[in-house]
Amino acid sequence: MRTVFERFVALRYLRGAEGRGEGESFLRFITVVAVGGVAVGVAALLLSLAIVRGFSQEIQNKIMGVGAHVQVRSYVPDAPLSGADSLRRRLSAYPAVERAAPVVEDFVLLRRSRQAIDGVALVGVEAPPPYLSGRLVAGSFEMSGSPEQRPGLVVGAALAERLGLDVGRVVTAFAMREETGGRSLARPRVRQFVVRGIFETSLTNIDDLYVFGDISAVRDLVGMETTTVSRFDLTLRNVAAVDSVASRVEEEFGFPVAARTIYEQFAGLFAWVDLQENIIPLVIGVIILVAAFNIVGILLMMILEKTSEIGTLQSLGASGRTVKRLFLLLGLLIGAVGTSIGMGLAMGLSLVQKHFQVIPLPAEAYYMTHAPIQINLVDYLIVGSLALLLCGLAAYIPARVAARIEPVRAIRFQ
Repeated sequence: MRTVFERFVALRYLRGAEGRGEGESFLRFITVVAVGGVAVGVAALLLSLAIVRGFSQEIQNKIMGVGAHVQVRSYVPDAPLSGADSLRRRLSAYPAVERAAPVVEDFVLLRRSRQAIDGVALVGVEAPPPYLSGRLVAGSFEMSGSPEQRPGLVVGAALAERLGLDVGRVVTAFAMREETGGRSLARPRVRQFVVRGIFETSLTNIDDLYVFGDISAVRDLVGMETTTVSRFDLTLRNVAAVDSVASRVEEEFGFPVAARTIYEQFAGLFAWVDLQENIIPLVIGVIILVAAFNIVGILLMMILEKTSEIGTLQSLGASGRTVKRLFLLLGLLIGAVGTSIGMGLAMGLSLVQKHFQVIPLPAEAYYMTHAPIQINLVDYLIVGSLALLLCGLAAYIPARVAARIEPVRAIRFQ
């Protein structure tokens, strides 16, 4: 019965928050402000979490798609790995390894004309990376060519724009490898390719630098023997096993074989993502804290306006504990209404951004063209619970003040 009474009065105070005389609309206004403050804080925190999680997932998908979970290469810079077939069989036998792909990579000069020439990282692969296949903006990933045809290349959009390349354009590649001993440069090896496709990942260092071709054609251009490769790209069944697989490779094969995880290859990008995940929610979370403690002032004003009514309730038998619970419940109601509105607002805005991409981003700064969104229902549960807890704690001091009001003085209070 007490709980029903307290809930009834608290709801009346929340719905009909009015002051006396000239200030009768002020109390209603500040109650709306309190609810709105909690709603804005909750919505801002949930939106920031959704965007940060979206950033993290999108960057990770890009990196995992372009790079390899584990790269196995030589400790010696630019030195190839010999015995490629045997090494591939042993790596593929690992239970955690789904695929061990050989790669031939070298820096070459790519020339379209006398004025359009630039250095690129030419990557020879057996099959196109699945992620890049889904990011083609023109052409296809058909890189192999018959003896009568020129082999194909797939280039990044930034490089294509800079050199004026389009699908079907013939380009010339110059490879200059050092002679044995590294004392002089060999005569440049030259081969013509045709641009078969253009991809765009919005990762500047990928779109601007990397060019993909058939492994046989690239190996022939750079003068590498058929039994050697630059590295092996390992794709794992579970990315969480990267550290254990890398450690096992180095222990089993020893020098000069080295294994680098995806997190070591792109340490800068992952550090940038971690910084956002750790800092932004903390900063935005202060909004909820401020909004919750605004409830202290709101409830104190409400107690001041309702002092005579509190005295009347006490004279009719309501105890100090009942009054205390009443205002605690009122604070929780303000928090619950604000949290519900904030959650609904965050969900609505998240879905709008997810489907219509109304917030654009400069790709050169954020590696994507729009703000990504990843909705996590666990975030809604945690943020909602914390918001209610903070509102309840903030309501405790005003509730104690209300419980200590003496009935006689309260009834005579003007």
